[in-house]
Amino acid sequence: MTTLARQPPPGRQGPGPVAQPLLDAIDVVLMRLVAHRLPGDRRAAGVGSGTELAQLRPYEAGDDVRHLDAAATARTGQPHVRLHVPERALTSWLVLDLSPSMAFGTAARLKADVAEGVALVFARLAVRRAGSVGAIGFGAADPIVLAPRGARPGLAAVRALLDAGVAADGRGDDAALAGALERLATIARRPGLAVVVSDFRGQAGWERPLAALCARHATLAIEVHDPRESVLPAVGRLALVDPESGARIDVDTSSPRLRARFEALERERRDALAAGLRRLRVPHIALDTDADWAPALAGGLAAVATRERR
Repeated sequence: MTTLARQPPPGRQGPGPVAQPLLDAIDVVLMRLVAHRLPGDRRAAGVGSGTELAQLRPYEAGDDVRHLDAAATARTGQPHVRLHVPERALTSWLVLDLSPSMAFGTAARLKADVAEGVALVFARLAVRRAGSVGAIGFGAADPIVLAPRGARPGLAAVRALLDAGVAADGRGDDAALAGALERLATIARRPGLAVVVSDFRGQAGWERPLAALCARHATLAIEVHDPRESVLPAVGRLALVDPESGARIDVDTSSPRLRARFEALERERRDALAAGLRRLRVPHIALDTDADWAPALAGGLAAVATRERR
């Protein structure tokens, strides 16, 4: 495991607050999605709070009186309690993009800020029901793997990973995402939730390992995008540097032909990404740095849930 000795990129604003009602709404929709994709695979050992009845038995000293069953008590004349199967044995995995391209942003936030907010939302929801959260960071010099943990230790581990920031420079590894997905498929034995948070830029060969991951886990793809990545402004000559490889190119943005070609290539890239995720039946939610990401995330999850109910 590599050390978390990286620095937050300049201009980091943070994800901003998420209102509790919005977090609760995301929780409800997410649990429906997981239940739809992982039917019957989320039981924990023993009994607890849940929706499926495990046992109806006479009341014993020390039982929670809130679990008294009024109908059974009236029918038998003896107090009875209901015990349920706890629906909380869910491990959530975050596959986080730490590559230098995530340090880009021309609107309200950097892409890294939006990714941080998304990761914290899913981490908080993962431990809310006594589950656990683990993380795999890719795009830095070495992959980072955080074993699943519950409650505060799980949140603290994800928080430390995010606070370290993205990599200062990259090696142009177009197989970083594929490698992270392959590693997750190897170490995540029990069915759970896998959330990939990335801009998906400069990555290749991820379709096959993502398909293998989907066969066992409920999987979500969260794409983080900046509007300036789709449209090149007419501001004269620019020196552009690829943050992943460090390659530099000088361009004349006053050329309409150049700007049109730039937009066409970016449109083709994003269309290919969406088509690839659609073929794998992986829900795809795109978040922009120039919009409020939390409501957009909630709306995207709700739209996915609606499509899957049809």
